[in-house]
Amino acid sequence: MRNQDNALTESGIDLDALRRISAAWPRRATIRSHMESLAEPPDPHDPAVPDYPEKFLPFAEHPDFLAASSDQRQLVLTYAWLLYNARVITAEEQIANPTFAMIVHGVFPGSERIEIKQAVQQAHVDETWHTYMHMMAMHRSREVRGITSEPALPHAVTYRELVSEQEETGDRRQRDLLSLAWTTVTEVSVNAYLELLSRDETIQPMHSLVPRLHARDETAHGSVMAEVVRELYANMSRSERETFARALPRAVRAFGMHDFAAWPGILRHAGIAKATDIVEDCRRAIGNNLLVRDFSAVERMVREMDIDPELVMAGG
Repeated sequence: MRNQDNALTESGIDLDALRRISAAWPRRATIRSHMESLAEPPDPHDPAVPDYPEKFLPFAEHPDFLAASSDQRQLVLTYAWLLYNARVITAEEQIANPTFAMIVHGVFPGSERIEIKQAVQQAHVDETWHTYMHMMAMHRSREVRGITSEPALPHAVTYRELVSEQEETGDRRQRDLLSLAWTTVTEVSVNAYLELLSRDETIQPMHSLVPRLHARDETAHGSVMAEVVRELYANMSRSERETFARALPRAVRAFGMHDFAAWPGILRHAGIAKATDIVEDCRRAIGNNLLVRDFSAVERMVREMDIDPELVMAGG
């Protein structure tokens, strides 16, 4: 490796970029800059305004869903908003933060530089704040909508897919590399998930504000992760690189897919008949399996790492 003061390492990681991101953190982080704006909703709650865009439901055009009452469909949208937040929280708590801890504690060779540790630890702090943001957003929705019971939801699909992959190997190193691949895709792509709602003017104002503020931090996190993983990849053995690269398309697919396992319970809890049939019809529909479709940031990243983008994007 080159001297610590040089702007680039031999792998091409831009240390100056990491230093700039870290230096800006006290001003940029939403935990410092926007805490007050989240203390109170930006506008009075209007019960007629939906909690989630109906167009993102995988069954939005299914005739049996459209035949349900407006109150039932409105309740489904409230549960969809809660599901959206739960998926974000799982990504932060069960995927990103455990991997950030591994990076900071040297589980992956190449993470020794203070620029890497500092930037990753800052992201770790941000993610804990994001969990709080989304937790409180869910709490407010339950209060104003009078939600006293909810369907039992499985862990978010992205995390279930990671656990499934990890259970297929008894090798600890391979499990760690799977976590790194999932975290890389999540951090580089999460803005595409947040932007599903962050610019939407048809839903409750707070429900677009929370993901919009979250996305400001994630713009920095994506840049950090793209730089850091390049250094970690350069320090992997050949077999480790192959394991990591093979995991990326699976991580892309897991991040982008609709969570079909969660929807039958939501529809049944809202009193909608034929819940299982509605979801299974949509699951079988060609082109209806992805909620997130923009993985351009992942594609740019793997090109810079000399990983075949066609192989990786086969998962998206």
